[in-house]
Amino acid sequence: MLEKYNNNTALVEEGGIELTYKQLNNECGKLANAINGRCLIFILCENTIGSALGYIAALNNHIVPVMLNSHLEEGLLDNLLNTYCPSYLWLPKRQEEEFKNAACVYEALGYVLLKTKYEQEYGLNEDLALLLTTSGSTGSPKFVRQSYENIMDNARSIVEYLELDASERPITTLPMNYTYGLSIINSHLLVGAALLLTEKSMMQKEFWQFFKEQEATSFGGVPYTFEMLDKLRFMRMDLPSLRTMTQAGGKLTPELHEKFAAYAAETGRNFVVMYGQCEATARMGYLPPYKAVEKKGSMGIAIPGGKFRLIDVEGKEILTPYTTGELVYEGRNVTLGYAECGDDLIKGDERNGVLVTGDMAQFDEDGYYFIVGRKKRFLKIYGNRVNLDEMDRLIKGKFELDVACTGVDDHMYIFLTNHAFAGQVKEYIVEKTKLNPAAFQVIVIDEIPKNDSGKTLYKHLTKYYE
Repeated sequence: MLEKYNNNTALVEEGGIELTYKQLNNECGKLANAINGRCLIFILCENTIGSALGYIAALNNHIVPVMLNSHLEEGLLDNLLNTYCPSYLWLPKRQEEEFKNAACVYEALGYVLLKTKYEQEYGLNEDLALLLTTSGSTGSPKFVRQSYENIMDNARSIVEYLELDASERPITTLPMNYTYGLSIINSHLLVGAALLLTEKSMMQKEFWQFFKEQEATSFGGVPYTFEMLDKLRFMRMDLPSLRTMTQAGGKLTPELHEKFAAYAAETGRNFVVMYGQCEATARMGYLPPYKAVEKKGSMGIAIPGGKFRLIDVEGKEILTPYTTGELVYEGRNVTLGYAECGDDLIKGDERNGVLVTGDMAQFDEDGYYFIVGRKKRFLKIYGNRVNLDEMDRLIKGKFELDVACTGVDDHMYIFLTNHAFAGQVKEYIVEKTKLNPAAFQVIVIDEIPKNDSGKTLYKHLTKYYE
């Protein structure tokens, strides 16, 4: 695949390092030659050329990478290492000292390849291409098993609906070990585009300097990204090269969706809201940019080659618009299943192209889908069904606060980071739900826990009320 675009720029790292596709292909060959055939390799990821090289070399040479955040806590990483016993580690050179029981066998572009000493080597299914965690940086031993067909099919579909070509220059805003961040890499490599790699965040001026110097054409973000951009007065920035903004990883508030969609429409850019899960490789749905204003709040329609339907509690298909049901997706990007231990890596396809998403949704009369919440993110309060995701969105939309609502039946806990709004927020939710105030309790904490893709870690909040 890489040979096709030999002289195109493939990777540009902040600080001046660049590789063409030909150079990248050569580097991949050298790294693969240092590895003893098809095996499992842990990659400690950063948004750098060295990290990208490890991933691309593994995928193109039938080596199975496990993508992990380079900042994963030591105890959690040790647990994963002992669970899966990888043959190699590919990690930033500065971390080499942390792995005294592994021997360095290769080094390139700020990364080192370490050979481990595990005696156990688990069998790998021939279709298994990649292992990704669904939970970001939490160190859970549960991985999603993605196949070569999954990755290629999803990348092709993304290329088609975003109309990507070799002139694109996306800048990294999401971790490489996160399915959304990885899908941006996959889809742009497929068309010979140049990936702009930076570890800087959007909150740093160096990010925007790099953006302008390299004439970035697009970026992707989760809801939290767009909340931050709004606070940064992004819409006043002078970014002539910007063509496209994509959003996934959760539902934006309707107010922010409308704001960014209007900005894109007024400035001749594309704002593309998307829907996906790691269990479907990455993307399942997208809202065509020309519908971004008209269908605000919608995650759109199924991607090319995919199909959506809703089912009721009995598993029957829902055919009536504006009726809530569980969203089911069908497509060749539906992954093989999960792995929770090394013995699971030999397993084949357990899903057969069908994914019951766990998301509750509706469709309108035009067939556009709207996510209304997670199946597990509902409470019964005095017999009334309350959607916790909707509560989050209402409070964020009204007060522009970082918030997380969770709880148990008859008791909803509203987590805030600002004491000053505690009373107002509770009054507002009581007024909106028309339920007894005794059901609601506001808890003020220092910080709402999030994973490295910006999603709220609701499980981490249970310690405050259990």
